[in-house]
Amino acid sequence: MKNLGLPLLAITTFILLTVTIFAAMDIAFTWVFYLTVLGQLALVMAVYHVLIDNYSTTKTFADGYEDAPMAPGEKFR
Repeated sequence: MKNLGLPLLAITTFILLTVTIFAAMDIAFTWVFYLTVLGQLALVMAVYHVLIDNYSTTKTFADGYEDAPMAPGEKFR
């Protein structure tokens, strides 16, 4: 896979949801703490990988949004 950022975001989401479930079930504090730290590290790694990705595009803000195409000749507001 070219960019590791999106799988890391999925892993981070899973870890932090697990932390929430563990905290609600009164699991030992050490497990909740270590999972929280692991989730924070995974989030930092995911953000880092997304930011260093060598992605470029020819589109600009004047092109508008892909989910709401503009009519030909219409200006972006």
